[in-house]
Amino acid sequence: MFQKLDDVEKRYDELTKQISDPEVISQNSLWQKLMKEHSDMTPIVEKYREYKQVKLNYEEAKEMINDKELKELAETEMLEAKEKMPKLEEELKMLLIPKDPDDDKNVICEIRGGAGGEEAALFAGTLFRMYSMYAERKHWKLEVLNENETGLGGYKEISFMITGKGVYSRLKFESGVHRVQRVPDTESSGRIHTSTSTVAVLPVVEDVEIQINPADVKMDVFRASGAGGQHVNKTSSAVRLTHIPTGIVAECQTERSQTQNREYAMRLLRSRLYEIEKQKRDTELASERKSQVGSGDRSEKIRTYNYPQGRITDHRIGLSIFQMEDFLNGNLDEMLDSLIAADRAERLKGEEE
Repeated sequence: MFQKLDDVEKRYDELTKQISDPEVISQNSLWQKLMKEHSDMTPIVEKYREYKQVKLNYEEAKEMINDKELKELAETEMLEAKEKMPKLEEELKMLLIPKDPDDDKNVICEIRGGAGGEEAALFAGTLFRMYSMYAERKHWKLEVLNENETGLGGYKEISFMITGKGVYSRLKFESGVHRVQRVPDTESSGRIHTSTSTVAVLPVVEDVEIQINPADVKMDVFRASGAGGQHVNKTSSAVRLTHIPTGIVAECQTERSQTQNREYAMRLLRSRLYEIEKQKRDTELASERKSQVGSGDRSEKIRTYNYPQGRITDHRIGLSIFQMEDFLNGNLDEMLDSLIAADRAERLKGEEE
């Protein structure tokens, strides 16, 4: 580990010089690339330098231990350093785990009502509200791309884009089946119903990351339906793109302009195609692990929202939170922090094996 840390520090010092070089600064794309690499390394190098300083303090205190006047001070400093070093070593191990290259990306979220008819659609609406409120807490921007509302205010499906710092790193573990257990408003006998909604969190990707042959895409235009203002049902502004080789369909009808809808639909299509490749990689990686916290398998039941007990349980890590209203109002950090920590621990174990 320490050889690796020495190599990182050496590279960091090289980058520090490069990003200050006027010749490099004049090449904007190169400078941005090096700046990002430098920024990603900064927490590791800072922590390693802190570790080296604590170790140096220990060595210096050890040399003073035979000095009668300084013995008490030396013993105190040695004890402090001895306590700090193992903690810093663990933190360094965590920092050295390879970062998910998609963590800094924006996301496209898709929520679909699953088993349970109208109640599943209403729960999809509850989840959309939850993520909207979480985005607001994080000062992220949310834009609805496509929606298919039901008569009671739920969603058969809704797609939306969230942009902001580290969005994918926080939301990537939300992909999967979310199950709700509650008494629907429409249930007169007070029976608890179980229904599901599916969430998919896709990283937003650029043209260079996933290239699509224009000849492979069929475009249909149609009139928008549902909420959307005066243009609804008057102009064919809504766009449906079909990727012929895979049969994947992407729609957008929330913008007034056909051009904007096409742009958003293409962005959604790219993200879905990218997700297929990512799922393949993640499945291969997950097969090497006992747990699959980070697999993002959409067919996996990941969480249950039990209204009578006021309990939200994440089945991947066995964590239950008994603050239903707070959670549904967008206070997701306790759950997300626990999922991130579990995934890091799992990946660290994989690195050590």
